[in-house]
Amino acid sequence: MSVTAGFILLLVAALVAANLPWLTERVLFVLPAPAQGKREWVRLLEWALMYLVIGALAVGIEYRVTGGVYAQEWEFYVTTLCLFLVFALPGFIYHHDLRRLLKKRR
Repeated sequence: MSVTAGFILLLVAALVAANLPWLTERVLFVLPAPAQGKREWVRLLEWALMYLVIGALAVGIEYRVTGGVYAQEWEFYVTTLCLFLVFALPGFIYHHDLRRLLKKRR
């Protein structure tokens, strides 16, 4: 796998993973939703879990492409967390604003 292919794979996976908690009603993506709907804290917990999964994927891709994993300081993790937060914005907007607007129009 080339560096460019690994980078593109990681970005696409992060974009999809960051939006999944707001696009599905299943709890942890496998359990059926409760009758009152999925709570917001569950969505945030799923989002944090997806951040960790994407982080593990990034470490695996880095090891495969470069043959090693480089140590990072706390600034790196804060930056990636903020980037993951920005990636989640389309799903968040869809869930809280756009979905209601689309239901009203029907």
